[in-house]
Amino acid sequence: MKNLQRLGYPVFIVVMAILPFLLDPRWQAVAITFLIFAVVALSQDIILGKSGMFNMGQALFFGLGAYTTAILNSKFGWPMLATIPLAILIPAVFGILLAGPIVHLRGDYLLVTTIGFNIVFVQVVQNNLGGITGGPNGIFGLDAMKLFGWELTNQVAVYYLAFAVLLLTLLVMRNLAQSKAGRALHYLREDQLAAESIGINTRVYKIFAFGLGAGIAGLAGTVYASQYAAVSPEAFDFMQSVLFFSIVIVGGSSVPGVLIGVFVMFVLPEIFREFATWRFFIFGFAMILAMILRPRGIWPATFGKIPKFLIKESNHGA
Repeated sequence: MKNLQRLGYPVFIVVMAILPFLLDPRWQAVAITFLIFAVVALSQDIILGKSGMFNMGQALFFGLGAYTTAILNSKFGWPMLATIPLAILIPAVFGILLAGPIVHLRGDYLLVTTIGFNIVFVQVVQNNLGGITGGPNGIFGLDAMKLFGWELTNQVAVYYLAFAVLLLTLLVMRNLAQSKAGRALHYLREDQLAAESIGINTRVYKIFAFGLGAGIAGLAGTVYASQYAAVSPEAFDFMQSVLFFSIVIVGGSSVPGVLIGVFVMFVLPEIFREFATWRFFIFGFAMILAMILRPRGIWPATFGKIPKFLIKESNHGA
């Protein structure tokens, strides 16, 4: 599996690098959506998959980043590029503040709480808080992002922006997996009590996971706002969070699994769009089948390597 993963990453990067030139405009838009949602799903994986916290409000952070960019650009005249730091920082800080009082919750209690926060966020932007969120219609007519004097006005340009953000996210995930923080999050996921017994400050690492995941989701929100030159509340509702939650579970909480999960959740239904409502039946059936055949996920995550002498069958008493 590891050898396949090592080979798969270069192949994936090369294929994605040339993909927009092989697609028509409709499928280019689908490919951009795949890249953006892959970043959000990976950010969800940090909280749910790596840390084991049942967060079902990731669309909140995604939307917070998108609305930060949209408000700063449309209401205050900031260039789109200049909004990126705040689109990362504001969701990250909000994630930390949100996590502070709720990280002691576990399982379905945490899940219900994060659902509540997501619903509150959607209601706030729908009610046009402070007259700057645009209400139910959202915010439209955002400027094109300018990078080194080059305006990202066509889909291919936006595609490569989204691709660059995905590569950056993959780098963060790789470094996290190899870091002390990554090991601590893994131990936290496996057994919180055991993690605390070996000196891991589980509260700090839980808040860290929320902050990091929220910041990455906020960055994806900026790319989303750039793609559509608009934001609206329904794009960040509770059902979007359900999909991101499902991706991590179905994918198996590994990077390849999450990418496959995003493909199954967002690209596969587009292939069956001509079948109208039947495409969601096929999509739901595929999820059920995946969970029956692969209960640990399509591509289960692994961490470290168990020494062979611990798993070698003993011949004592033979």
